[in-house]
Amino acid sequence: MRVCLLASGSKGNSLFVETGDTKLLIDAGLSAREITCRLEAIGVCASELNGILISHEHVDHIRGAGTLARRFKIPVLISYPTSNKTQEHFRSVSLIEFESGCSFEFRDVLIDPFPTTHDSADPVGFVIDSSEARIGFATDLGIVTRLVREKLRKSRVLVLESNHDEDMLLNGPYPWHLKQRIKSRHGHLSNAESAELIFEIMHSELEGVFLAHLSEANNLPEIALEVCRKKLSGTMICSPRIFVGKQQCVSEVLSL
Repeated sequence: MRVCLLASGSKGNSLFVETGDTKLLIDAGLSAREITCRLEAIGVCASELNGILISHEHVDHIRGAGTLARRFKIPVLISYPTSNKTQEHFRSVSLIEFESGCSFEFRDVLIDPFPTTHDSADPVGFVIDSSEARIGFATDLGIVTRLVREKLRKSRVLVLESNHDEDMLLNGPYPWHLKQRIKSRHGHLSNAESAELIFEIMHSELEGVFLAHLSEANNLPEIALEVCRKKLSGTMICSPRIFVGKQQCVSEVLSL
């Protein structure tokens, strides 16, 4: 299995996952051309993709998905409410619609989409199970619900939002209504909230953590990394590798 954040941040998000028989994108929030280039940077041709899995309809998660799907005849896996919101974007695209809360098989993986709290039609996180590992994915969630915590608990690889530093957000350039939205139950997780969740669900087989969806205006990679490391430093349960997603370039590839 290989996992890599092709892009992560307020301007575009995409995660690449490869299992024994499947090459999958979770979200495609850059242009199709840029996603193709970033895949090539890790030795993957876009034409090899077997599916594009969509978490929700915001443009920083679907910008290039329709074009990429049409160009390379890739099916898009999407919930019905999200599909209904994006009909124009995914015109002439092969859609595989799923229901939040209902697991489904796709090639050699089992995908479990679970509801999250965010200001979109039907936001979901994912648990992806293969014979090699379990990946837990949750970005764009305003609060950590009991369901989110339980779904992510046994992940061998965790991709989790670490959107903002609370002091930077409070003192930053955003207008007050936007600050309120980010801090609300339908907004985004802070570094501290993300680190607390990782600490709560740590287990002996957790090998990799990707900190994702960092705000360029209200966070810094070194701050997100330091908050996470500090929170996890006192535990002897495991010592996962921690990666910080970036907007401008691909992350390191985690191979299991």
